[in-house]
Amino acid sequence: MNDDALDDRLAEAPAAGKGVSQLGDARTGKLAGNLSGFCRTLRRAGLPMDAARMALAQQALDLVGVRHRQDFAAALESVLISREQDRGVFRELFEAFFKDPRLANKLLAQMLPKTEGKAKGPKQRPRVSEALAPPKPEAKPRDEQTIDLDAAMTASELARVKAADFNQLSASEYTLVERLVRDIPLPLPTVAARRTQSGARGARIHWRRTMGAAAQCGGDVMALHRLQRRRQPLPLMVLVDISGSMERYTRLLLAFLHCATMRTQVGGQALALRRDVFAFGTGLTDLSPAFRLADTDDMLVFAGHSIQDFAGGTRMGASLATLRQHHWRRMVGRRTLVLLVSDGLDTGEPEELTRELDWLKRHTRKILWLNPLLRFDAYQPIARGAAVLHKATDGMVAVHNITRLQELAGAIAKLLKQ
Repeated sequence: MNDDALDDRLAEAPAAGKGVSQLGDARTGKLAGNLSGFCRTLRRAGLPMDAARMALAQQALDLVGVRHRQDFAAALESVLISREQDRGVFRELFEAFFKDPRLANKLLAQMLPKTEGKAKGPKQRPRVSEALAPPKPEAKPRDEQTIDLDAAMTASELARVKAADFNQLSASEYTLVERLVRDIPLPLPTVAARRTQSGARGARIHWRRTMGAAAQCGGDVMALHRLQRRRQPLPLMVLVDISGSMERYTRLLLAFLHCATMRTQVGGQALALRRDVFAFGTGLTDLSPAFRLADTDDMLVFAGHSIQDFAGGTRMGASLATLRQHHWRRMVGRRTLVLLVSDGLDTGEPEELTRELDWLKRHTRKILWLNPLLRFDAYQPIARGAAVLHKATDGMVAVHNITRLQELAGAIAKLLKQ
């Protein structure tokens, strides 16, 4: 449905009398239901939504009205969206939710809009398709005190999901965890940059600012202003194993790293982080273009199309050789922090892997091995590839559940202090 068609249909609606809201008769109490239906769909798609946002959306629509489709959509988007990565999801849901002209008539008639069937057109994001899918019938009636995981979680359920191994999650739990990992922060340590800036402390005198201040005081130098080195986050390189044994972990870790490393706080400012991401199996795939996309779902779709050897085995030595031959310029001196995500089950030659890891270690700051097999208390790196990784890397951290991902930032900070 185009904008003109909606405008014409809305213009034909009967005008309300005194004491009647722009969206319908407020005395019937249907206005909140109209908005809550759309807001619940947004919440099912993983967008942060609460009663305060719904109330603010109602106030915005009372001011803007529904005569113009663009104003109607912009008003909702301005109050319901707070993250850039959710903007594309909101627009797809808005188009699907208000696409049928009968839904617009139902909205004006104070009926709760519902999507009937599947929307035709461009392929939707998985979050959009799941949010618009009809609820599955339940075999047993649920107790009134039971809380649906789509809307909220009890403390016991949340604790269980946080401690659950990614490889043991059901389909619905896996989808829920994929949403939760996107909100886990990963503040990376900073290092002194080559460029300088004005500061209270510093080894060098800021002569330009000092002389400028002296000129305003009749030529008397009242204070010596200093130059200090700027702080910048460490450059990050992520190497992700996409073999069959890592299938359940790869998607979650890619979603986590995409959101967590998009920006970092340095001195109260949000700065873009330099990150290079590669997937390795039987070969090496550059996922850095996919990570430049703002939306995580778009990144996962792009990465899925880019990777040609998914679940096909692991030849880590040959993949690192390709990195050395074709992508060595991605290394920023010896400052790059490498996160190597793998279970260490390599099918290549240990000598080649040892040689390539030695080269990588000489050209980077630290190499941290993120190993999901550490979920086993008695785990020992006795496999050939795991033994080489254990000897060459600077540290090993478990990443098999949400709790471990929340502890990753502390493990990185501890590693860099060594």
